[in-house]
Amino acid sequence: MLKSKTLNVIRQGDLVYIQFPKLASCGAVRHIFSTRHGGVSTGDCAKMNLSFNHFDSFETVMKNYEILCSAVGINTENLVLSQQTHTNNVKTVTAQDRGTGTTKPSFCDVDGLITNESGVALVTQYADCTPLLFCDPVKRVVATSHAGWRGTVKQIGKATVEKMVSEFGCDPKDIIVAIGPCIKECCYEVDDPVHSEFLKIPFFNLSEIFKDKGNGKYMLNLVEANRQILINSGILPENIDASDICTCCNHEDLHSHRATAGKRGNLAAIIELI
Repeated sequence: MLKSKTLNVIRQGDLVYIQFPKLASCGAVRHIFSTRHGGVSTGDCAKMNLSFNHFDSFETVMKNYEILCSAVGINTENLVLSQQTHTNNVKTVTAQDRGTGTTKPSFCDVDGLITNESGVALVTQYADCTPLLFCDPVKRVVATSHAGWRGTVKQIGKATVEKMVSEFGCDPKDIIVAIGPCIKECCYEVDDPVHSEFLKIPFFNLSEIFKDKGNGKYMLNLVEANRQILINSGILPENIDASDICTCCNHEDLHSHRATAGKRGNLAAIIELI
């Protein structure tokens, strides 16, 4: 069964979910990251699928959201989802946006969501890409952003921090960030075109992000890349929870696009101000 030295893996009957220690202890949010366990989906999506676009009925996915959200006291009427397209577009939402992506059409081309209003549950989805969850308990602002390799080189983590600062007056030194489970360097082989995009970011310590395998192949550490982006954006290293869980290695517990050749559902990260 799924194990971690840096994150909290919680079991409630058949349901298994993940929480991040620093977010859990700050007292300002409800949050949860799903696994494949505890839902009602079948087939390739079994059992906890949070995507409306992967071989699953709307009713089944909503039942999964109800099961997951009830574990931490989030009302599914508060959910806000977007269509993620590997951008660095970050959108501020309010209580008027509740139901977007469930009972209302999703936002398009949005990979990050921010709010300073209680009772607005921000949702991003994953199946190997990197989850980023943010909380400023001082200004009472939360965010979540989806960072695949494209979103990482576009520095969506930095874009999220900058929007928290510009719109809500957050101090980066107050912001807590969780980097969630994703495909890790043990399983994520990329080629020269991907490596070349990372070369464009001058502050990267590439020796900590890539392991050169030769012949134009590299093993990519998305957790470390996003950690470096966050620190460069003013986030304190001690305010970051970094996952040690690989979605590909643990594809029986977590949805992984690479491990299943796309025959999978989606995981979800959800965060809401109390």
